[in-house]
Amino acid sequence: MSQRPSIHLIGSRLRRVQARKAIVIAAIGLSLTGFTALPKPSPLLVWNASASAPVGLYRVGSATPARGDLVLARPPGFVAYLADQRGYLPRNIPLVKRLAALPDEHVCAFTNAIIIGDEIVARRLKIDTQGRPLPWWNGCRALAHDEVFLLGNAKNHSFDSRYFGPVPAENIIGRLVPLWTE
Repeated sequence: MSQRPSIHLIGSRLRRVQARKAIVIAAIGLSLTGFTALPKPSPLLVWNASASAPVGLYRVGSATPARGDLVLARPPGFVAYLADQRGYLPRNIPLVKRLAALPDEHVCAFTNAIIIGDEIVARRLKIDTQGRPLPWWNGCRALAHDEVFLLGNAKNHSFDSRYFGPVPAENIIGRLVPLWTE
């Protein structure tokens, strides 16, 4: 007479298999969650084709940028949207601008003048090259501890902080070091 496995043994094996499946599913879920929490990688090299800075190839440095340095920065959401809608810059492309003012520096925007400290550093246009009105902010204030002010090199034709105001300092990806420029 052959012996049949007891109900107790079958139930025990079934629980072990289910436990293994649950552990595998949990491990996969945790690993996928971990990948989505990783920070977005920053570019190492950048080609600038805009008039905001000299056309050329730049390395994104890890050094803390200082006033006057050329930086790579993520535009704030509304700025990225407007720049994309108007064809200035695709939404997923960062800005190449000069770091014009740091936290606690005094920045003013009156009529068409942008003033940092006591010096007029830029002028604003009312319309872009297509005749569309440009956004303006007005006022005078010290930048907050987590804000910076970005300006391009393209005189009045750069879409920068003169039109959209200060940006969060955390949007700075890095200081740009020229490798080759025109």
